[in-house]
Amino acid sequence: MRRRTSAALAASLLAAGLTPLVLSAPASAAVAKHYDDFNGDGYRDLAYGNYSSSISGTDGWKGGAVTVVYGTASGLDTAHPQVVHQDSAGIPGTGEEDDGFGDSLSSADLNKDGYADLVVGNYAEKVGTTDHRGTVTIVWGSRSGLSGGTNLTPKSGAGGYFGADLATGDFTGDGSPDLAVIGGEEAWLYRGPFTKSGSTGTVSKIDKADAGWSSNRLAAGKVNGDGKTDLVILGDQFSGGTVQVRAWFLKGSSSGLTSGATKTLETDWHGGLGPNAVIGDFDKDGYGDIAIGRPDKDNGKGAVTVWRGTSSGPSGSQTFTQATAGVSGSPEADDNFGYAVSAADANGDGYADLAVGVPFEDVSGMEDQGGIHLFRGGSGGLAGTRSSWIPQTVTGPADAITDFGFAVRLRDLNGDGKADLTTGTSGIGVLLPGTSNGPTATGLVELPEFGANFLD
Repeated sequence: MRRRTSAALAASLLAAGLTPLVLSAPASAAVAKHYDDFNGDGYRDLAYGNYSSSISGTDGWKGGAVTVVYGTASGLDTAHPQVVHQDSAGIPGTGEEDDGFGDSLSSADLNKDGYADLVVGNYAEKVGTTDHRGTVTIVWGSRSGLSGGTNLTPKSGAGGYFGADLATGDFTGDGSPDLAVIGGEEAWLYRGPFTKSGSTGTVSKIDKADAGWSSNRLAAGKVNGDGKTDLVILGDQFSGGTVQVRAWFLKGSSSGLTSGATKTLETDWHGGLGPNAVIGDFDKDGYGDIAIGRPDKDNGKGAVTVWRGTSSGPSGSQTFTQATAGVSGSPEADDNFGYAVSAADANGDGYADLAVGVPFEDVSGMEDQGGIHLFRGGSGGLAGTRSSWIPQTVTGPADAITDFGFAVRLRDLNGDGKADLTTGTSGIGVLLPGTSNGPTATGLVELPEFGANFLD
């Protein structure tokens, strides 16, 4: 089986870019209700990577782009997608073949005008004579949708794949969304508010000083129930001649982020895809649980570890694999169970559920067909006996090398209280509407201009 990055997957995709005019009702001056409502109409919008012209530039742009599909009461408005790239009017920079505009995405109402803003990482951007310095662009929300952008200024030491990952949240609890950024193998906290002129609050480095620590991935959410957003940093730590993969919890506080517990995920890591994480309250106890996808575990068989939330931070954990009782399938090398994870309430029962992508699963002899496990939350948290299998065949005839589940996202896009599942294959992206029984193929929607990763 092959392991393919989003850039490799993107080389096989074909799409065309459109820029719409999207009208909506005015928003108030308060912070947007939804961190992903870019036009302030009260419905969540969907953003995802679009790499169709990253090499050829045949659509008038290259170097990566982001497709935005706006939500409505009746679902996504797929007839009018917006494609944002560095050659869009008002967006800083110029698209180049080796850029990665849209490789990482986050969002929040950073300037507190009632419209959510899209944060786009371009980790491979060449700036001046510096290769791979990287940029982070805030694309501003407005009544008519996303329009214009401002680049974030990196601090000294943040250059080098600046924007490799992003996360937003009110980490200080002051009512202004903040932004965490990976750059130079360090995490950086940019405090809000942000302005279109480029100013921000104070900026600080988040590091384990003199500990051999490198930061790679971020996840934000509310873990300890105090109302402030907390941060989880996934990173590597050189210790005793080996490289350990660890998760580091940082508690939100009025002074910023304070260091908390760490959890070792791999004791002797030799490279691979690396972990990813999401936060959701799977047992509805008021504390967010940290679900960590570990696609490299046991020669790529993969696993998901749930680090349980408590009033004092994460404590205790449970690990799920395809060998867990009640979970469909069986673990095989390079299946990469946990390649992608996302959490939200998919059936409206008040418990967060967890979608787990297994993109390189062989099914009935078809290589890398892939699929998704949906773990339903409930009393006591997640359980294998409350899991179900979503096969690639929901999108059409069974096929090999579709990598179904390489990207997953659970969010309620039509306001009915049930999260819809968006996911993709190496050819198309789809939305499976949420129902009281979870996501369904009935009413499946094909996503326009689909590339790869979804907005967190």
